[in-house]
Amino acid sequence: MYEIWYYEHPYPAGYKSYSKTKPMRIEEFEPEKAWWNNRVETEHAWKVSAEDVIANNYNLDIKNPNTVENDHGDPEELLEEYRGLLSEISEVRQELKEELINSLNHN
Repeated sequence: MYEIWYYEHPYPAGYKSYSKTKPMRIEEFEPEKAWWNNRVETEHAWKVSAEDVIANNYNLDIKNPNTVENDHGDPEELLEEYRGLLSEISEVRQELKEELINSLNHN
C-alpha cells in the first residue's frame, strides 16, 4: 500500500503569511528536516493512502485533518438561533421593566 506524506509548515510567531519583506528562511525548515527520516504523524504531519487519493479523483489538495476549521455553521440556522435569542432577550427585558415599575410603585 502506497502512502503520501504531508507536512504543513507552520508560520513563525507573528507571521500570517510570507512576503517579499518577510520571506521564508532556510532555518525554518529544521523541523521538516528532523522529521523527514523518522516520519510520524503529528499535528503538522499526516499521511494519506493512495486509495484515498484515487477516490478523491487524484486531487492532492488534502487539508490537514488536525486543523480545526472555522466552520461557523449554516447561516440560516444561525440566523434562526439569533432571532430566538433576541426574542428571549426582549421577554426578559420586558419582565425586568415590569418588576422595576412594580417595585417603584410600591414604595
